[in-house]
Amino acid sequence: MAQSSTETDWVSRFADEVIAEAERRAPGAQTPAQSSAQTPAGTSAATAPVVVVASGLSPSGPIHLGNLREVMTPHLVADEIRRRGIAVRHLISWDDYDRYRKVPAGVPGVDESWAQHIGKPLTAVPAPAGSPYGSWAEHFKAAMVEALAELGVEYDPISQTEQYTSGVYREQVLHAMKHRGDIDAVLDQYRTKQKPGGKKPQQKPVDEAELEAAEGSGAAAEDDGSAAGTEYFPYKPYCGRCGKDFTKVTAYDDETTELTYVCTEDEYTETVKLSEFNRGKLVWKVDWPMRWAFEGVVFEPSGVDHSSPGSSFQVGGQIVHIFGGEQPIGPMYAFVGISGMAKMSSSKGGVPTPADALKIMEPQLLRWLYARRRPNQSFKIAFDQEIQRLYDEWDKLEAKVADGSVLPADAAAHTRAVRTAAGELPRTPRPMPYRTLASVVDITAGHDEQTLRILSDLDPETPLTSLDEVRPRLDRAENWITTQVPADQRTLVRDEPDTELLSSLDEEGRTSLRLLVEGLDSHWSLDGLTTLVYGVPKVMAGLEPDAKPTPELKVAQRTFFALLYRLLVTRETGPRLPTLLLAVGADRVRKLLAA
Repeated sequence: MAQSSTETDWVSRFADEVIAEAERRAPGAQTPAQSSAQTPAGTSAATAPVVVVASGLSPSGPIHLGNLREVMTPHLVADEIRRRGIAVRHLISWDDYDRYRKVPAGVPGVDESWAQHIGKPLTAVPAPAGSPYGSWAEHFKAAMVEALAELGVEYDPISQTEQYTSGVYREQVLHAMKHRGDIDAVLDQYRTKQKPGGKKPQQKPVDEAELEAAEGSGAAAEDDGSAAGTEYFPYKPYCGRCGKDFTKVTAYDDETTELTYVCTEDEYTETVKLSEFNRGKLVWKVDWPMRWAFEGVVFEPSGVDHSSPGSSFQVGGQIVHIFGGEQPIGPMYAFVGISGMAKMSSSKGGVPTPADALKIMEPQLLRWLYARRRPNQSFKIAFDQEIQRLYDEWDKLEAKVADGSVLPADAAAHTRAVRTAAGELPRTPRPMPYRTLASVVDITAGHDEQTLRILSDLDPETPLTSLDEVRPRLDRAENWITTQVPADQRTLVRDEPDTELLSSLDEEGRTSLRLLVEGLDSHWSLDGLTTLVYGVPKVMAGLEPDAKPTPELKVAQRTFFALLYRLLVTRETGPRLPTLLLAVGADRVRKLLAA
């Protein structure tokens, strides 16, 4: 295999570890695919990739930007391995055979009538009203699939509904039932023990995400599918009458594989042959390690909610041996937040998704946010004014890459943001500053002709010939202005001069406005107007235009800027003044500032 990279970023270090682990497990060999269902199109079992990395997503509701870290971490590692010429598969398991736990709040087209479907597989729950998709799972998968394509994420999808209902996991299910005593012994180590006197010890609450992953069937240490005095069964059927999982296995025969269950929802009892039965699944804490062994997963990260003592990742590390496999290596990843919002939960409506983020930022920027931070570092994604600063930071990084002054780790993060092993992501041909584009579309209300005129004036020597040169960044900035900036913060240029304010100015105020107006024609560019608006207070103070700022001068400049904003947009703040002046136009500026 290829030698490890000399780059110093976290992705390369994990890629080194994953390759070494894959070679330890199968020196010089490749891991054969387990079945045709897991073999990518055009790949034979004999030549299946050696390195398998995995992610899991549950389409129980909007798949948010926190869930995206579950995908981006192995994607970046897999892409690095692929760059080194090593065959790799990134599996994304859609946990669409999970139970529907509750009706999420704030989802359009969904009301409390969906509560009647609680307990059914997500693929058996109707999609929200008005959706073009056939099920709840497909509805919420669709937006994520589209976002992953835009982000350049290459992966092999696996539907757990298809896996279970087609019998792909039949042998694994029978194996788990045969070794239920061994599984029970592992789980028993983490169950809440009764203290003398009948009191249970205090136990750390289980994180909501852990409960969601559990499908109500075993993530919590005190709810792993067993009860005192009853035999443990690691399998949960969906009821043959109501289709829900309010079921309890009451008997199982290892020889005949006859299984009897009772459904508490409708008091339905059924006996089936598990060797022929496909309407059910292993409980979560058994299902996950079974898949590790089945797929030969070498690398899979886990969230902090899956990594506490007694949680699914920790317990799975022991149960996986029962299936003849090994636990994947992989980091615990921290939560991703949104500016001004609490930790996200996919069971609640209204949480920002990758699709939402891609409406206001280019794929490169979103990839960069995940690539530049180690998985155990939390970070926030900005939907507020902070997005302008992030774009400024990104543009500075691009400039450093271009002139060769970038640090190695920053260069690696940039490379992972702009291209994958398959090639470079589509990009804006002429990336003007995001804050400038946002200001212009704010002022022009998205009018294309005015926008083109203003943006052309920003660089008179090489003017724009088409807005396509600044797309898609322009479209992202316009979406941010129209969807994320409150109406009372939008820029509204005055139609008529504020005669009352103008008449109240003293001689110094009128002189400063006259100097600005007189300098418009000779300074009509972004850089020129920047020099002009900062220079007028210097001239008024008797200083040279290139004088360095003093505390007194800064106060005078702020006072002058506030006056211009009041006369132009009726507020004391707004878009950067040079951009605002260009957007308003010289003639209109003269009209509004005529003292």
